[in-house]
Amino acid sequence: MARRILHLTPIGTLSTIFPFSDKDEEPALFENRPKDVGGLSIGLPDYIADCEPSGNPTILSMSIATTFKNVAAGSNISLSMSWEPPYAPSARLGLNRQAVPYSAASLPRFALLGYLEKIPEDEVESYALRECFTKKHKDAKWWLPGNHIHASEWVRLVVTEVYWIGGFGDRAYIGWIPIDEWRNVTRGECEKIKLPGETKGWKEWAVESFGQWDL
Repeated sequence: MARRILHLTPIGTLSTIFPFSDKDEEPALFENRPKDVGGLSIGLPDYIADCEPSGNPTILSMSIATTFKNVAAGSNISLSMSWEPPYAPSARLGLNRQAVPYSAASLPRFALLGYLEKIPEDEVESYALRECFTKKHKDAKWWLPGNHIHASEWVRLVVTEVYWIGGFGDRAYIGWIPIDEWRNVTRGECEKIKLPGETKGWKEWAVESFGQWDL
């Protein structure tokens, strides 16, 4: 399920930590930055794509972006993702569908911990990264490596740990996913399953086991 979310979801939140300021050493990293944010974390949404069989997300690193400035200064990095179903559930526990289309707390989400690694040009070609990435993000063609706007390069998030929250803990797994299991999921296995709300007619909860709530 986590690998299918990665495959279908085009945007995730990259979290890094601001370095402590040393403007004499790396002035470009601290330009126009408040003085008191050193050591604080920041999470920012970014484009991602699932272009490699190993489950390492493909990212277009922009040297001007805060996330990649922080990594260049030594920050660690994580990627948080959540599943947002395109359809509302057909069966719910008395919730007002007009106010809340579904319960985000009942849906799967996860975090990938790891490090960024530049992707060699031969692998850019072998994995067809340009085609894969721009298929999911058509506007990204304007800032691919070699563009005349911002310096950019292809990187992968090398996943070293996976933390999963499948939904409510009484009926879904919450905890760490072994990294070998994450890496060995095949595309065929991803295509065999469906996530909650990926198609119409899904039930958000098992009503008979919860009883009726009046919220």
